Amino acid sequence: MPSVPKRPSGHVFRVERARGAVWYAKYRLPDGRQLQKKLGPAWTGRGRPPADYFTKRIAEDWLRDTLDEARRGTLAGMVRTGATFEDAAEEFMRYCEHDRALKPSTIRGYRSVVDAYLVPEFGERKLESITSAEVEAWRASLLDGRSGKPLSNATRNRLLVLLHGVFRRAVKVWGLPMNPVSGVERQRVRSSGDIEVFSPEEVWALVRAAASEQDGAIYLTAAFTGLRRGELIALRWRDVDFTGQILRVRASYAGARLTSPKSGKVRSVPLAPPVAQVLARLAERPIATGDDDLVFLGDAGSYLDGSALRRRYIEALERAGLRQLRFHDLRHTFGTRMISHADIRRVQEWMGHADVQTTMKYLHYAPRGDEAALVAEAFGTESPEANQPPSASPARI
Repeated sequence: MPSVPKRPSGHVFRVERARGAVWYAKYRLPDGRQLQKKLGPAWTGRGRPPADYFTKRIAEDWLRDTLDEARRGTLAGMVRTGATFEDAAEEFMRYCEHDRALKPSTIRGYRSVVDAYLVPEFGERKLESITSAEVEAWRASLLDGRSGKPLSNATRNRLLVLLHGVFRRAVKVWGLPMNPVSGVERQRVRSSGDIEVFSPEEVWALVRAAASEQDGAIYLTAAFTGLRRGELIALRWRDVDFTGQILRVRASYAGARLTSPKSGKVRSVPLAPPVAQVLARLAERPIATGDDDLVFLGDAGSYLDGSALRRRYIEALERAGLRQLRFHDLRHTFGTRMISHADIRRVQEWMGHADVQTTMKYLHYAPRGDEAALVAEAFGTESPEANQPPSASPARI
């Protein structure tokens, strides 16, 4: 017959020591385990006690809060999972890679965070022993591994989200009673919303500085279609519809794996005449022009090396004397140019954004001359001085 959980109970007591009195708490958990914890030195002076000192009332408050957590089943250490945080982190990575089949680039990003920030801090700790207070202290202490400077709030929040995911998976797998990250608030992040993009002249300068005709075609296609680098690498000739003047985005290639586009959906993007012309020239090459062949060829007809493409792109920027913008900023260039010529829903569809909120970051690039006229109309088109006759000197009072 299973044992019935007992109601948690306990008491506090004071022990006199040579170096001063100390408060302790002794309590029983619902599973029958008895625990004793040293709370801290006793405060014998007047007024409010310093931090980490205890009066009888403070000790009793600590015990009451602890017993309340034990009754709710949220007290750290109540459940014995037998797993360490490192076990949970590996299970989370397995789950993301195999069960959820996340993209290789996402998996690489997760792995770098787990190895650099999470496991070094919590790796050998038992899952059930990690508390929200410890997570908050860890977040506050985070430093950049290279510069030694504090991480930005945005980066701290990203690490916190990943840590939350590890514990959320642990709750399901090991029956952890609570996710200690759930009680930790994200830090405020102020974003300027500014995006760095190329001007049309800079795009053409980049194309002219490309190391090869194919690289130039890639840069131009990226800027004129908004395709991501992995989508460009995965593009095949069957996806190029010269007659219908569209490109179909069916796949993405990164981390030696072919996957669906980031949104998970096939989409179509307008094929502008300048892009059609450079792609038509590529189609005149003597090999690899069949429907299933790649548009942008790597070694021996295989996929392009994304890292090598990025290096050649940086070199082309230097040759052209351009700012060191990211390859991804060619995609932003497309978004900022198109938002002033098409409605936001069409731009969202062309760029493959799952959420229109992502597309809205381009809205402040759309021209709004009519809004200036609205303000002028609201306040009147003439200034007060315009309705008065000119005078040689101002009136005196």
